[in-house]
Amino acid sequence: MEKIAIVYWSGTGNTERMCGLVKDGITSAGAEAIVYAADDFNKSKMSEYSKIAFGCPSMGDEVLEEDVFEPMFSSIESDLGGKKIALFGSYGWGDGEWMRLWTERCRSTGATLVSEGVIANESPNSQEAADCKNLGVKLAKA
Repeated sequence: MEKIAIVYWSGTGNTERMCGLVKDGITSAGAEAIVYAADDFNKSKMSEYSKIAFGCPSMGDEVLEEDVFEPMFSSIESDLGGKKIALFGSYGWGDGEWMRLWTERCRSTGATLVSEGVIANESPNSQEAADCKNLGVKLAKA
C-alpha cells in the first residue's frame, strides 16, 4: 500500500480538521496516510515519500505560520522537485493570497501540484470539507 505524508500546523484546530478530511480522502482511495505535525517532519523524511500534502493556515500578513511551519518548510523546500504535492489551509482574513504565493513557491521547486490548494475561511464548511476529501483522493490517484 502506498504511503502518503500529510504535514500540517494548526493553531485553532481548523487546519487540523482539514488534515483529517484530506486523510479520509487518501484512505478512501486506497492509500495509507501518515500524519505529521510540522515540528515532527524534517528533511530526512523527504526521501520516504513521493507524495505529500501540506497544511498551514494564513498568519499575520497572509504568510505561512512563522515559528514552526515556515522553518520546517524552508528546510525541505529544495527537496520538493519531482514530488507530487497538495496544499490546504484555513484563514480568517484576506483573500487567500498566502495560498497563491505558496503555490507559486512550490511550483518553482519543480514539484507537481495535483490540484489547486484548498482554503477555508475559519472552519471548513460542507463544500470545503468535500474539497479537502477530494484533494486527498487526487493526491492518492496522482
